[in-house]
Amino acid sequence: MILRQLRFSLQARPRGFHLVTGEVQEALGGLEGIRSGLCHLFLQHSSASLTLNENSDPAVREDFEAQARRLAPDGAPHYRHTLEGPDDLPAHLKSSLFGAGLLIPIADGRLALGTWQGIYLGEHRRQGGSRRVVATLLGEERG
Repeated sequence: MILRQLRFSLQARPRGFHLVTGEVQEALGGLEGIRSGLCHLFLQHSSASLTLNENSDPAVREDFEAQARRLAPDGAPHYRHTLEGPDDLPAHLKSSLFGAGLLIPIADGRLALGTWQGIYLGEHRRQGGSRRVVATLLGEERG
């Protein structure tokens, strides 16, 4: 049985939804030794999110951002948490809506993503900076 935990950072990105599958896979290193298992990714931030969705058409990510801005617009007059700027509370709301963690199966040494699935980082602040991730790998070794 393999149990491994590692920490890595995703590069800073502008506000929006960004395909980070390759960056995550590179940070995880070799999964070849895992026949079957689970990869849990946890984003250590309250103003960004991780989610899975379409990995081919960038318009999907643009639509996600447009809809997220409609759901939680910057500077709405009813927000009370405003000390960190007009994008802070909306970023917290979006983080809760999309979530801070993913659980992805590992099969035959690879993340078992569907053909059209990719890992998105939802950056919900104008200036979010790099984002820290804790990855926990649990699996059965290849024998």
